[in-house]
This record gives sequence, structure tokens and C-alpha cells, in this order.
Amino acid sequence: MPVLRISLLTALLCLLFAGSASASATQAMTFEAPRDLENPAKRPAAMQEIASLGVHSLRVIVQWSRVAPNADSPTRPKFDATNPAAYNWSQYDPILADAAARGWPVLVTISSPVPKWATKYKLDSLTRPDPAEFGQFVTAVGRHYGAQVNLWSIWNEPNQPQFLRPQFANGGKPQSPLMYRKLFQAATAGLAAAGQANDTVLLGETSPRGSSRVVAPLTFLRGVLCLNAHYKRRGSCGALNAGGYAHHAYTTRQGPSFIPPRKDEVTIGVLSRLTKALDRATKAKALTKRLPIYLTEFGTQSLPDDQQGVSLANQVKFRAIAERIAYDSPRVVAFSQYLLTDSDPTGPKQYGGFESGLRFADGKPKPSLGAFPLPLAVQRVGAKGVSIWGLVRPATGVTTATVTYKDKGSSTYKKLRDVTTNSRGYLQFSASYRSGRRWNLTWQGRTSYPVTAYKK
Repeated sequence: MPVLRISLLTALLCLLFAGSASASATQAMTFEAPRDLENPAKRPAAMQEIASLGVHSLRVIVQWSRVAPNADSPTRPKFDATNPAAYNWSQYDPILADAAARGWPVLVTISSPVPKWATKYKLDSLTRPDPAEFGQFVTAVGRHYGAQVNLWSIWNEPNQPQFLRPQFANGGKPQSPLMYRKLFQAATAGLAAAGQANDTVLLGETSPRGSSRVVAPLTFLRGVLCLNAHYKRRGSCGALNAGGYAHHAYTTRQGPSFIPPRKDEVTIGVLSRLTKALDRATKAKALTKRLPIYLTEFGTQSLPDDQQGVSLANQVKFRAIAERIAYDSPRVVAFSQYLLTDSDPTGPKQYGGFESGLRFADGKPKPSLGAFPLPLAVQRVGAKGVSIWGLVRPATGVTTATVTYKDKGSSTYKKLRDVTTNSRGYLQFSASYRSGRRWNLTWQGRTSYPVTAYKK
């Protein structure tokens, strides 16, 4: 495909991605919709809908095995692995071309599955990928997309066995962090070889919880950075040079206020665990600088999945609360929405994918679709007050929105006040609390989903 130049708007938005001291002033929003965007028939409408929601940037995961030659063979073909012409980019080129035409920045995550020939044992697409081969592939990615992309992340959820194996070895010791460190170093060297040395490269992309099969994110972080449990250096590992830390701060059906009992887990309600861990790592000189946090994948699963999903009303409420938590954290510079359309069920009432979309699997809208452009979160403050936070996502500058309320037993909403947003569409003010009261946000004919107050 022809090389596409980044427009001035894209360059400005990518600078926005690069981080700042205050997330409340700069927090960017990305959208990830592989089911819709990878389908040529659905892509144009999906891009238009994402834009109408007020989002103008994407996350795209480029899977090594989907573009590499002879990926299912244990025998490596003879080819120059750093040459983009050796790969089939047809699955991803149209998405990035559409984004470039709109002036949208794209976060590209380079990840597994990998070609069998690029693994140690040549048996599958996940076990012990060869860092040298990966570095050459990343060079090809950088050469192919470097004119369009300057924000990258390395590996999707490397602390999960469905993306990198083994997670544990040698009597149950975490193994994936050691493999990931080498993959990350190879990737940064590969991007530098492609002429992208000045780009922002994110470390991590970790999932939030741990188990006997999954390395908990903070355990993983310490392992990657060669730190012990007390954040002291072990071995002769040098400091890693990353541009930020990427994390997937999913929570449970209990909502954003859920606090994981295991201290090495990081859901949206305990982001401070991650910021403290990163600061301790920087103090130990395991990182070259203080890293901003990019929440590159997030969503709230809903019905019809009655095992992992919440009610449709709580999907709206929980997602807005989570976005407010991210906004309130000075270290968070990017938030995200994972899925426009739910995954297809694997059978009757069998939900093996994700139901975090704004539409059901059949395309019908959830309440979240209408609420997404106008997230509203009302937090209890003391016995008699609330703090009302909202966002007019489609706004392109300072605008005015109206907050209304309805008390228990009433059939109509009354105006609470007109609110002037900041230049990025955010609003926040204090009001009185009444049990049973619901609040709404209205802007230019659009109305959010009614929400109740929550306790922090």
C-alpha cells in the first residue's frame, strides 16, 4: 500500500497520547472493535459510529502469525524477516488507512500468536517465542506502519497463558516475565532499526488478576524489571526504557469499587497499587523514568452473559464510574472502550468471548450505546452531598450541557443546572443528595442514561 503521511491533526493527537502530568487535562480515549473493523462490510459504518460517539483514535492488535509466511509450519521459510514486503498486511492495512484518512492516531499492539517456526519447540504458536525473530518482525512492522504510527505496545496480556507460555516453570516460578523482558528489548531494538527510535513504546499490556495459571500483574512487573518483592534489584539487569505502562484494569461484577484481596492484582478500583509499584521500580533504577499509565483495554460485561455480566443499567453506571476513576488519577493518560459489538456466543447461553460491547452480538443497541457519548457519574460525598462528574465526549471545545434529576415517586425530570464544560467537554460540580434520586445529562438533543449515586 502507499505510504500515508500523518496529518497535522494526527500529530497533535499523538502528542496527546504521549502523556502529561495531569490526566484530568489530557486523558485520551481509544476504541477497540476488531469484530467490526476487521470485517470489510461492517468497517465503514463502524468507523462512522465510533466517530459519532466522540472517539477519534483506535487500538489495533497486529498478530504475528496472521501476517507471517508459512505461520503454521515448524520450518522457517527463507526470507528477509525485516522486509515488510514478505508479509501479508491485508487484514490490517484497510483499518489503518481508514484511520489515517480521518486523521486518527492508532495504538498498535504487536502480539501473539506467533509462527510455529518462531518458537523454541516448533509445536504451537505461544510457547517460548524467539526474541531475535520477534525483533526482526517488529522491524518489518515499524517499516510498514511507521509513517502512520508513533505509539506502540508490546504483546497483549503477556501474563496470560492464552497469549504467552509457559507462565510458570521450574517448580512454579513465574517464567513469562523473563521471556517478556527479552521480547520487549528485541521489540524496541526492532523499532529503532526501522527508524522509529523516537516513538513511544508501552511496557506491559497486563491483565488485572492472577491465579495458578496467570501471573498477577505486579508479580509480572517485578519479574520483568528484575526486582524482588521488596523492589530491590536482583541480578545484573539494566533499566528498561519504556514510554509508558499499559494495563487492562477490568473489574468484576461487583463494579469499579471492587478491591482484589491479593495485593499484586490491579483492577480499576486500586490503580494506586500500580502507580506505587511503578514509582518504587523507578526509585530502584529498574526504569529510566517515571512512567504514565495507559489503560489500553477496558469494558464492562453485561447481560445476556449472566455469569460475568451485569445488568444493562449497571453496565452504563459502572463504565462511567470507571472512566471517572481514570480521569481522577493524575498518572492515567489514556482510557479505552473494548468492543463495539459483543462477541458471538459459542452456543445457546454459552458466552466464551466478551459481552462488553455497546451493541449485542446481533447488532441491536444496548443502553450503553446511547449513554457512551455522555458518561455521567454521581459520587456520594458525606451524608448530604454528591459530586457530579460528566463528559460531553463529542464536544470539540467548551460547551454547555444540562444536568437534570428525578426524585423517587416523581414521573418527570427537573433541571438541576446548566453546566459549562472545560475545553475537552468535562464537567464537575457539587450538589445535594437525596435517597432515590436519579440524574441525567442532556446535550444538543442527546440524553444520557439515568444514574443513581454511588459511594467511593
